[in-house]
Amino acid sequence: MTIPTHPRTTRKLMHTRQVTCCGYERSDGLYEIEGRLHDSKAYDSVMLFKDLPAGEPVHQMRLTLVFDLDMVIHELEACTEVGPTPYCAEVNPVYAKLVGLKIGPGFKKRVFERVGGSLGCTHLTELLGPMATTAFQTTFFVEREPREPGQDSESNRPQPKPWIIGTCHAYRPDGKLVRMAWYRARRSTMRCLP
Repeated sequence: MTIPTHPRTTRKLMHTRQVTCCGYERSDGLYEIEGRLHDSKAYDSVMLFKDLPAGEPVHQMRLTLVFDLDMVIHELEACTEVGPTPYCAEVNPVYAKLVGLKIGPGFKKRVFERVGGSLGCTHLTELLGPMATTAFQTTFFVEREPREPGQDSESNRPQPKPWIIGTCHAYRPDGKLVRMAWYRARRSTMRCLP
């Protein structure tokens, strides 16, 4: 849906940023998120290191993140295919410092401590935010803990608080949806909420 402009207002496209994140289940039991970022200008640009025709990428970058169902990062590879300077790709190996981090509360802060500011690339670091969300979406309905044979009922076991509670307005702790989801999670045979 496009937001209508005021009838007396016109607009001219200046810049386009495209972020794409795809989540995959791998044959080795791990999961992979491929994040891509593409920036382009709608006009010819004279940059410090090159002239850039309209529509050509200013930034074209990719991150590949491998993680497990505990949301722990096993591998992280950065690739700067196109950057505005010849120095941009030098920082790619730094993102391997994120191996071992757990995606969850405090993730962005821990990422910034390791690769934020001049320690990394602004755009690659920002890309990790939507990739983390994609990791949760990719594994949301994946069974996390198999039931043991002969177990009477999962509802008899204590259930941890679902991670999603408190993450947005719909899942606010005092809301109707949380009461419904918590009730359902306690009785479900599929542990989709860790």
